[in-house]
Amino acid sequence: MSNPNYNYEDAQPKMYQIPYDNTLAFIVLFLIVIGFLAIFSAGAPKCIIQGINSTFFVLRQFIWFILGCGAAFFLTNVNYKLLDRISLKFAWIIIFLLICVHFGGTTVNGATRWLSVGPIQFQPSEAAKLSIIMLLASAFSRNINLTEKKMWKYYIPILIMIGLIFKQPNLSMVLILLASSLFMYFAAGGSLKLILSMIATGVIGIITVGLKSYQSQRIEIWLHPETDPYGAGYNIIQSMLAFVAGGFFGEGYGNSIQKLGWLPEGHTDFIFAVWGEEFGFIGCLLVIGLFLAFLQRGLLISDKCEDIFGKLLAAGITVSICLQAFINMCVASSMLPATGVPLPFISYGGTSLFITMCMIGVLLNISKRRNLRRFPNVQ
Repeated sequence: MSNPNYNYEDAQPKMYQIPYDNTLAFIVLFLIVIGFLAIFSAGAPKCIIQGINSTFFVLRQFIWFILGCGAAFFLTNVNYKLLDRISLKFAWIIIFLLICVHFGGTTVNGATRWLSVGPIQFQPSEAAKLSIIMLLASAFSRNINLTEKKMWKYYIPILIMIGLIFKQPNLSMVLILLASSLFMYFAAGGSLKLILSMIATGVIGIITVGLKSYQSQRIEIWLHPETDPYGAGYNIIQSMLAFVAGGFFGEGYGNSIQKLGWLPEGHTDFIFAVWGEEFGFIGCLLVIGLFLAFLQRGLLISDKCEDIFGKLLAAGITVSICLQAFINMCVASSMLPATGVPLPFISYGGTSLFITMCMIGVLLNISKRRNLRRFPNVQ
């Protein structure tokens, strides 16, 4: 006989939507606050030299941050699986923008990477990072076989985007995209032997074809910056002087000497050097630790996600952001040749911050929509 006091509804497994990853959100917020502090400190002298408000750079960054928060909030509260449906359409929009850059973009320091609409400049190659991650997550969630003909509708837009970005030229972004793609293939269960063979083929191809003159010069200057201390090696030398001056505890906030016209890109590509001069080894360790914590939380979100598309999406976003941070910090400390890669969340750059915030919105969405089964009397 049935028990009249038995609640059949409570006996059934329930699905609960858990809150988003608060730890990840706190890490991102901490990095952004560091970014505002660093941009104001490093950018104020340049603003004064140019005769504009000393808060110009930090205010513009704050505007992009507000826009990024709006986009992140939207992406956190919609079903991330919708990105699977729109990945191809979004990719072709980015390709169109990259073509516009090729024919009518704004050139800065010899590279044509920006589109200008009135006072606003944005960099479509930043959006290409998210687009390629979405495409690969869509492709690999369906079939891991790279030679499957049906999957080429995903691979062709990726190759076009990488080709257009390479033409800008933006080799550093191409390397980030390729490395992130290989990681996503590995995360999807791809062959490690095939990945290693791809890397070996790429290295052999570079050696066979050879680097362009400016790329060879960058490597030579990286190895021996003293050969051109007032030219190509200037930034590297000044960056290293900033770290040396910072020592263990730093010179104190606002007391950097290199930002006073000695380090030209102190608020963008070399902002980590200015931060190191003002906060020393301890400050650098804090930033590195935050990115390592971000990597751990992002990969944990990927691991806990039961949906293969969400798993790959989270892994791709996490590795892309952390890889870019790693490259920027290595360039600033002269561990890698100079590239034009901003430090995520920290370097001045509206497009970079906005797209990165969009990625964070997707990542928090995936963490929020992990379903947990809870049974009676089971914790």
